[in-house]
Amino acid sequence: MSSAILNIDVGRTYDLRHEDVEVHCEILGRMADFFGRNMVAHRHARVFQVHLLARGEVHLRLDDSYYHAKAPLFFLTPPSMTHAFVISDDAEGYVLSVRQNVLWDLFSEEPTGLLGQRLSQPLCIELQGGDADEAKRLFDYCGLIRTEFAASNPGRDLNLLALTRLGFVSMARLASSGPSPNRALRQVDVKVFQDFNQLIEAHFREHWQLARYAAELKLTETRLNDICRRVADIPSKRLVHDRVLQEAKRLLLFSSASVTEIAYGLGFVDVSYFSRFFRRHARAAPGEWREQAQARTP
Repeated sequence: MSSAILNIDVGRTYDLRHEDVEVHCEILGRMADFFGRNMVAHRHARVFQVHLLARGEVHLRLDDSYYHAKAPLFFLTPPSMTHAFVISDDAEGYVLSVRQNVLWDLFSEEPTGLLGQRLSQPLCIELQGGDADEAKRLFDYCGLIRTEFAASNPGRDLNLLALTRLGFVSMARLASSGPSPNRALRQVDVKVFQDFNQLIEAHFREHWQLARYAAELKLTETRLNDICRRVADIPSKRLVHDRVLQEAKRLLLFSSASVTEIAYGLGFVDVSYFSRFFRRHARAAPGEWREQAQARTP
């Protein structure tokens, strides 16, 4: 995929408070007020995104397919899928963004593989007629997700994950009457990518080299990189660096630890090297980034 395609991280761009959440849900009108109703071609790396319209219509491009659909409807974009759309001024609904690891866990628990097959492809499903009960459940789930997301009640994250799973199962059911997917990721590649991300999560503070990750997965570095590009359009080294950077940002924003303490906690033996790493990837020194992020946070 061309690097010219805009990648939008909803949490980081729309509201820094939610930069690292696994499930993000917002009212469609508020997102439209922020991003506009005419969205140019863009993508969301490592995030599944769903637009659910209870009212209005959309002119939509999902990769090389075009749709003009009227509410009630939903359209789903898998991670890194290029899409562009124009929604009508009267459009109402929700925008649900879910990190890919959440859904991969769901897919891996479904023995037939149908959920992964149906939901790993772009979808645009009009909900007039057909299974009205299932469509109503989907809207109800999204309403509950939005309510839970906007609150700070005990067990909030657990409820969000549970409701999200219910919603995506409903989407898979509603998609079952549509055309079969004509493109699919190889399941073996998806499994390798999931295993690689799990290894990164366990060892990113140890600064494993790519050769060690590849050896653990019984692959060559070249093969591992090819799989990462095919599944997520991201090189393998960037996945490792992004996880270190993500943790550094979390600590800078949500802890009072000094830059030195954060650097050592993340396995850097040289604070100046950590600062150079952070500046290269975040385009600001750690202290500068912390001040800017805190200033943007209500």
